[in-house]
Amino acid sequence: MCMVFRNLRALREDRDIRQRTIAEYLNVSQNTYSQYENGVISLTAEMLIKLADYYGVSVDYLLDRTDNPKMIK
Repeated sequence: MCMVFRNLRALREDRDIRQRTIAEYLNVSQNTYSQYENGVISLTAEMLIKLADYYGVSVDYLLDRTDNPKMIK
């Protein structure tokens, strides 16, 4: 069972970005990205890092492990 990424979906929707746009950035199909977002298939570490960089947030925020989106370096 995979997990649903609420923060990932919220980031995309708050910025009015379409799933297709993110899918193109990740070089996957829109359907695959939708499955990532809905927890049907697991995100790889590589995808999580790319998404964190894209949105300027921490991987922990994408994984719903924190409510603080700031990256700590």
